[in-house]
Amino acid sequence: MNDSAPTDRTGDPATPDLAPAWWRWLVLAVAAAGLLVVAWACLTEWGGVVHGHPAYAVLLAVTALGGLLVVWRARRALPRRRGWRRALGIALLVAGVAWVAAVAWLRPLSAVEPALGAMRSDAAVTVTESATRIELSPTGGTSPTGVFFQPGAKVDPRAYAAVLRPLAEAGHTVVITKQPLSIAFLSVGAFDGARGDYPDVERWVVGGHSLGGVVAAIEADDADEDADAPAVGLLLYASYPAEDVSDSLSTAVASISGSRDGLSTPERIEESRADLPADADFTVVDGAAHAFFGDYGTQPGDGTPTISQDAARQQISAASVEFVDGIDEALGD
Repeated sequence: MNDSAPTDRTGDPATPDLAPAWWRWLVLAVAAAGLLVVAWACLTEWGGVVHGHPAYAVLLAVTALGGLLVVWRARRALPRRRGWRRALGIALLVAGVAWVAAVAWLRPLSAVEPALGAMRSDAAVTVTESATRIELSPTGGTSPTGVFFQPGAKVDPRAYAAVLRPLAEAGHTVVITKQPLSIAFLSVGAFDGARGDYPDVERWVVGGHSLGGVVAAIEADDADEDADAPAVGLLLYASYPAEDVSDSLSTAVASISGSRDGLSTPERIEESRADLPADADFTVVDGAAHAFFGDYGTQPGDGTPTISQDAARQQISAASVEFVDGIDEALGD
């Protein structure tokens, strides 16, 4: 058995063909960035990570494991890659950078008070939470009209507990869905899945905030003529449909917006009148910003409010209850 070291053609020991040191450090930097992003998300938005859809927690775990594996693999000099292997290595590095950036961008906005307090059950409302939804159920008489709600992008679903709780106190079952990665477009179909789980709810108002409202409009438009548990209302919080549903949507519509919204601006809300049925009801909360439709702190790009969030929340909740109760009255319940 020959235990001698490999040699080149001259008989001298072969020099390992290694990648440049800067490449190794670049790979390590991307891996370290991934680990730092995981730590940052967990330390700053732990509530949103734990109480959101489990998809983001899984994404963080995969990122952490991948980062640790890369660090372990790169603890020694890396071999030089040539040809297609080199191209693959570059592609993987670029993909790693994009992955880390996406994980950072998807960091949720965690719920704050009074939403956290509204997540507790009392004599009027029972609150239950699962991996995919939050349910606010009235303990007394229950209306046949339920409310299914799509949160805004990257927002902890618990953030809407306080603003929607008055609907449950008024007798309406409220279901807040948890979207994969907190993106509403990844939750298309959640309404259909929820309807079968609530046989006592005969009809639904589908609502949503911001991007969640865009998806809510799609879901309401698809379900407004269903024979079983149809959509009878569309409740938009600082939102508008992505396309014209003025002729296809047969439900009642309520659009509630803020005059100081820097994202779903008053101009965009006004323009959405042409895309909604002619009898859609528009309510503008004077002085309210985009983030006032949930309790999750400030939001980048939002406007500067001129009223308190408590005052805005009270108006939003009151308009919501009036809208849903009005549907019951119109249908004779």
